[in-house]
Amino acid sequence: MKTIVIGLGNPILGDDGVGWRVAEEIAKVTAGRPQVEIDCASLGGLSLMERLTGYERVILIDAIFTGKKPLGSVTTFALDSLPDLTAGHSASAHDTSLRTALNVGRSMNLPLPEDDQVLVVAIEAQKVYDFSQELSPAVSAAVPLAIEATLELLRSNQEGE
Repeated sequence: MKTIVIGLGNPILGDDGVGWRVAEEIAKVTAGRPQVEIDCASLGGLSLMERLTGYERVILIDAIFTGKKPLGSVTTFALDSLPDLTAGHSASAHDTSLRTALNVGRSMNLPLPEDDQVLVVAIEAQKVYDFSQELSPAVSAAVPLAIEATLELLRSNQEGE
């Protein structure tokens, strides 16, 4: 199954860069595996949907703020388990949710993964707007846990083939 792992965020905005940090480490571990591509991106909505074209499975790694879990908590889930908070809202195409963007792409017959094949590794963070290339201690401590969660998703992909 052709898979892409994308670290999302902005590496100069403190904890928002955690997705990139995890993806960079995953790239070292998966070097030489042609069925897995690793990338880092600071985009969402339609732009992110375009990047997913041609892949059957996607693993997104990103900071998240729910306020319901301790900082540094790592959670994995499928995109289809997240509520689509932008559904029914008219907004700029640049502000569309990934789920809406995927539906638009599918309506144009683009080869995109199904929502249940878009998996998220989320690291609970709070300081995502501070100009810094450093992660907070709690988020930094979560990097190995997020790496392992991502590798586990990749292993489960191999076993399912």
